[in-house]
Amino acid sequence: MKSLQNTLAALIVLISTSTFAATISVTSAITANTNWTNNNLYVLYGDIVIKSGATLTIDPGTIIKGDKTTGGRIVVAMGGKINAQGTASQPIVFTSNQPAGQRQRGDWSGIAICGKAPVNFKDANGNAIQGRLECGQTTDYDFGGTDPADNSGVLSYVRIEYAGFVCGSNSELNSLTMGGVGAGTKIDHVMVSYGQDDGFEWFGGTVNASHLISFASRDDDFDTDNGFSGKVQFGLVVRIDTIADQGDISNAFESDNDANSTYNNPATKAVFSNITVVGPAQTTTSTIDAKYGWGARIRRNSSLSIFNSLFLGYKRGLRIEGVGSQNKALTDSLEFKYNIIEGSKEQAWESSFDSSYLANATTYNTVYGGNANATLKLVNPFNRTNPDFRLEATSPALTGANFTNTKLAGLPTVNYKGAFGGTDDWTAGWASFNPQAILYTAPTAIDEVVNLSNTVLVPNPNQGKAALLVDLKENAMLAVELYDIAGRRVASIANGEFNSGIQSLNIDLSAVNNGVYFVSVIIENAGTTTLKMVVNK
Repeated sequence: MKSLQNTLAALIVLISTSTFAATISVTSAITANTNWTNNNLYVLYGDIVIKSGATLTIDPGTIIKGDKTTGGRIVVAMGGKINAQGTASQPIVFTSNQPAGQRQRGDWSGIAICGKAPVNFKDANGNAIQGRLECGQTTDYDFGGTDPADNSGVLSYVRIEYAGFVCGSNSELNSLTMGGVGAGTKIDHVMVSYGQDDGFEWFGGTVNASHLISFASRDDDFDTDNGFSGKVQFGLVVRIDTIADQGDISNAFESDNDANSTYNNPATKAVFSNITVVGPAQTTTSTIDAKYGWGARIRRNSSLSIFNSLFLGYKRGLRIEGVGSQNKALTDSLEFKYNIIEGSKEQAWESSFDSSYLANATTYNTVYGGNANATLKLVNPFNRTNPDFRLEATSPALTGANFTNTKLAGLPTVNYKGAFGGTDDWTAGWASFNPQAILYTAPTAIDEVVNLSNTVLVPNPNQGKAALLVDLKENAMLAVELYDIAGRRVASIANGEFNSGIQSLNIDLSAVNNGVYFVSVIIENAGTTTLKMVVNK
């Protein structure tokens, strides 16, 4: 041990260099085009409104935290834009400003996007009016209009953690709240986790989305209201058995035409396909929160349709609630078809109507009893920190998906049901199922560099790989980040708790160009060391 320490110490060379920027407090509205870069860490205080005519652009790999005391949030007002385009290796992360191990749902208020696409709010005379997002006190929260192609920007390869805000009875902001968001907006590869209320909620609008994850949300996961008519393909819902909304019923899907069950147009007629829902009950004898409800609760005259999807381990499966929605199911305005329900803790349906609908041969649904995943055979869906939702080679869900319905026009066609086939895991690299353990630390000044030699790099960097040796005196939270010479975060190498002793961490350099890089080693309660590394493949 001592010889290694001496070797490492002998390699330390102090040099003078420019410094990275650090933490930036964001306290006021964004009124002009603004760029947030990944060599800074941003903290939101109160409502941060992106005003009409302004665009906030966020670089890949940027970390944004919300202040707990002021309920930090981002509100994209009508006419404003957020361009948050991350990558699989450099996701953009919106998270709590609390330390690792102390984060809780509702630590900040989340992201709200207000667009100009149609909604079905009407005044007393039946005239179309705008909506206002729940908890909104100003016109910045108003949404809805006549432009179905409205563009509010981009959310791609983005994580939203520990968000949500309750401002009254049945009045909340969700992890991602969308009001009248138009089809010109791009939303894909977005993960919400440990939200205070719903994961994703759409109030009207026409935006399409794909590759969405709602993990450990408290209320509903995909909530659709007030005329939402977009298409969503490839979505994942994962529930935690001790978490449900105590003031409501927690469902994976909840859908209303509106809160008053009207027939207002545009109708809520969104289309979902290839969704995997993993409920809280791993077995039929599992103890789960009494406030869990249904895998899909479609009610209040909604015309929601769900195809080619998997529901396993929920309290109950399908509930088509109320005469309005039931009549729509009989006429195919509402469709729940080519789906599989397995391992419902109580039963796969709510009423005799639901039972008959699922059993009707023309709906092509399948119901399996027994424990969740006994027949469907996902690889490892109930691992809560390192899950695998792909299908084993013997899974019946590998085939049988059907895209002949005109509602599915324009969506990519696949053979499998659910969000994953047997090979591709689209969560890899950017999603995190254990955000509580991640250190989100601002880059610090480069005051120490180490010229890494073959004695500490195995093999040589010329081979496209390196190994970083870290000697921990005790168990500690450790984060290792790779930066380029301009201070931009290139990749996250490690993030979590490590045992005491010498840790050898592999650094894959195959995707980076030749040049000078810096490895930032952050040890909680012990500070940061920055190591210089020359890549010359």
